[in-house]
Amino acid sequence: MSSTKILIPLLVLTCTVGCKKNKDSTVTPPPVSQNFKINSVAINNNTGVTTLYNVPRNPALRISFSAPVKRSSIAAGIDLQSKTSLVALNAIFQNGDSVVLLQPVNPLSSITKYTLTILNSITSQQNTPLSSGSSATFVTSIDSGRKFPALSDNALLDLVQQQTFKYFWDFGHPVSGLARERNNGDNNLVTSGGSGFGIMAIITAAHRGFITRAQATARLQTMVAFLKNTAQTFHGAFPHWINGTTGAVIPFSNKDNGADLVETSFLVQGLLCARQYFNDAGAVESSLRSDINTICNRVEWNWFRNGGQNVLYWHWSPNFNWEMNLPIKGWNESLITYVLAASSTTYSVPATVYNNGWKGGPDYLNGNIYYSYTLPLGPPLGGPLFFSHYSFLGINPNGLNEASVSYTTQTKNHTLINYSYCRANPKNYYGYSDSVWGLTASDVEGGYNANSPTNDISVVSPTAALSSMPYTPAQSLAALKFYYYVLGDKLWKEYGFVDAFSLHNTWFANSFLAIDQGPIIIMIENYRSQLLWNLFTSCPEVKAGMRTLGFAAPYL
Repeated sequence: MSSTKILIPLLVLTCTVGCKKNKDSTVTPPPVSQNFKINSVAINNNTGVTTLYNVPRNPALRISFSAPVKRSSIAAGIDLQSKTSLVALNAIFQNGDSVVLLQPVNPLSSITKYTLTILNSITSQQNTPLSSGSSATFVTSIDSGRKFPALSDNALLDLVQQQTFKYFWDFGHPVSGLARERNNGDNNLVTSGGSGFGIMAIITAAHRGFITRAQATARLQTMVAFLKNTAQTFHGAFPHWINGTTGAVIPFSNKDNGADLVETSFLVQGLLCARQYFNDAGAVESSLRSDINTICNRVEWNWFRNGGQNVLYWHWSPNFNWEMNLPIKGWNESLITYVLAASSTTYSVPATVYNNGWKGGPDYLNGNIYYSYTLPLGPPLGGPLFFSHYSFLGINPNGLNEASVSYTTQTKNHTLINYSYCRANPKNYYGYSDSVWGLTASDVEGGYNANSPTNDISVVSPTAALSSMPYTPAQSLAALKFYYYVLGDKLWKEYGFVDAFSLHNTWFANSFLAIDQGPIIIMIENYRSQLLWNLFTSCPEVKAGMRTLGFAAPYL
C-alpha cells in the first residue's frame, strides 16, 4: 500500500507534463492543508487539571489527536519522567490511530511528581507536525503498605528515642562533644541551644539504658569542661554558634557575633537538668555539678537589661553593642529566658522586667477562639509549634498558672489549633490529614521557614507533632505511626526522622537539625515519665524564680 501511495502522484505528474494542457484531462488538486493538534490529554480520565494528585502507580494516560498519528513519531515525541528518571511506556493506538493510550511498563514510584511531555515533533499520517506540544503533571499516590514490622507503642517510642539520640551521640562534635547545628553543614559548627537539648537527650538515653550512666557522665564532662574553659562567652552568655574545636564564636549573622541570651537559656536549661540528674556523691558527679554551677552562675542576666530597662535583650555584640535591638517580648519560645533570669542566684532580674518586658509584647495576649479552642496567648492561630516546645522541655505546663493564664490550656490548645488547621487544610495541600500534621520552623525546599498556620507553604515537620506528645498523645501517636510505618521509606533514616517534608511538592529533606531532633527525644520522655520536667522544676532556684514571677503550680 505504501508504494502505491507514492507511485500515484508520480504517474499523475508525468501525464500532466507530457499531455500539456489537454482540455479533457483532469488535474488532481493538492491535498488540503491539515491542522494537526492535540484535542485532549487525560490522566485516569481527568483532564484540564494543572497538577493532578493521588494518581495510582499504574496510571492510564490518554492523548487524543485531531487526526490519525504516525505511529513511528510517537516514541521520540512523548516522554514521561520524574526528577530522576525516564519512564518506559507501552503504547496502544485506538480510534483509527487518532487516540494513543500509554501505560508505564513498571509501576511508578509512590509520592513522586511526573511530567508527561508531548513534543511537536509528532506528525500525523499526512506528515503534518503538531501545531504545538503540551504537558501534564501528576503526583502518584501514597503507598499505604507497611514499611517496617509492627511494634508495640512502647517499643516504637523506644526505637524513635534511641535512633534520634544517635544524632547527639554518634554525631556529636569529636572535640567539644557539643551538638552540631545540622548534619549537612559545617561539621565544626556547634550550637549552644541545640547542645542544651543534646544534654537533655543524653540524660534521657541514660535513663532509658541506651547508654550507661558512666558513658553519659564522661560525655558531659567533655561538654561541660569545654563550655567552662574554652568556649567564648560575653558577660557569661554564649553565642548562638561556636567553633567546636577552638570555642571561638561563629557569627550567626553580620551583627550577631556575640551573646545570644535565648540560646544561652536553652543551654542552661539542659545543664540544670544534668546537675539534678547526676546527683551521686562521688567525686566525678560532684565535680560535674560544681562545673555546671560555675557556668550557670556567671551568666549576667541583669546586664542584658541594656542599661537597666525593664526588658531583656536578645543579643549583644562586642563590635556592635546593642545594634540588633531585639527586646525579648512574648509570646514566643523565650519564656525560659525570663524564668532563668529570675532564678539566677548571682545576676537575677526582678518581676518588673518580666511584667513590663515579656508580657508587654504585641503578641502576648490573645484570647481568641480558633477551631473551637481558646488560645490564651500568642499570635493569631498560635504561631509555629516550637513556641510550645523549647521553653517547656524543662518547664512543666501541667497545672501551671500565672495571673489568668493556664499553661495547660495554652500548650494543649496551641497544639490542637495547629492540628485542626492541618486537618481542615484550607490551602488544599496534598497529604495533610489527621496523621500528617504539624507546622513549625524547619528546613524547607531551598531554605528555612518558620512554618505555621499563617505561614503555611505545605511543609510538615515531624518534630512538630512528635514533640507535642505530652499535649496531644492520641494525635501525636497517630502521626508517629504514619510517619514510621507508611512514610518510613522516605522519612526514617540514620538519625530518626528527617527534618521536614512536603507531600504536596514531593520533597523530603535530607537534613537533621539539633533543635528539631532534641525536642522529639525530650518531649516523648516527658510524655512517658515527666523525667525532664521533674528534673528542671526540682531546682531550688527555679522554684524560687518562678514564684517571684507569680507562677503557681503543684510542684512550686
